[in-house]
Amino acid sequence: METEIPALLRAREAVAPERFTFHSSRMRMKHVTREELAKMDADSDRCALELSDARVDVMGYACLVAIMSMGHGYHCTSQERLQGVTRDNDAEAPVVTSAGALVEGIKAIGARKVAVVAPYMKPLTEMVVDYIRNEGIEVVTWRALEIQDNLAVAAHDPMNLPGIVAEMDTSEVDAVVLSACVQMPSLPAVSTVEAQVGKPVLTAAIATTWQMLRALDLDTRVPGGGTLLSGAY
Repeated sequence: METEIPALLRAREAVAPERFTFHSSRMRMKHVTREELAKMDADSDRCALELSDARVDVMGYACLVAIMSMGHGYHCTSQERLQGVTRDNDAEAPVVTSAGALVEGIKAIGARKVAVVAPYMKPLTEMVVDYIRNEGIEVVTWRALEIQDNLAVAAHDPMNLPGIVAEMDTSEVDAVVLSACVQMPSLPAVSTVEAQVGKPVLTAAIATTWQMLRALDLDTRVPGGGTLLSGAY
């Protein structure tokens, strides 16, 4: 969230007049477990309140798996509640979540069948896959990298991803979700994997950036952002 979304918006600044500032408030988490995710999500109201003091124009809730671990459709519940927090502070701002953005991004490009790569342990990845399926999207194949330490997720080399995708059968999918996690870096590999599979590639960070730009009513063309950020959606 604090690396790839700013990188995408800086890339957009090279081709568009708008300029962006970035503000963050952190929910604590060290290990990606269901218990820590629940504690983390409970802290999201505090973060929304703190950020609303800065009168920001849009907020993004970064942790996809924290949202998806709370039950089907929870991204809608979370967005409404957190936007209410900003409204109560007389600083209303739209709130997008990486979970909701990924689902909406997949639908926006017309993909019905996807392949998913996630850094989580298998049980959490299965939960993410189930959440996506519940939104009417078929997950044909998926890969869990089984990295539990949150800092290790951030340190994963994105250029490992083309090799990981090459081991998956993507022949029947419409798109590839290269990283179902804003914490796992993927941006440097997006164009490589799009060329490799010949299909659209999107990530949680790309989808969140797209959803934020839409909330701001701005053009969604971002160089290096793959199909979803081509400006066509």
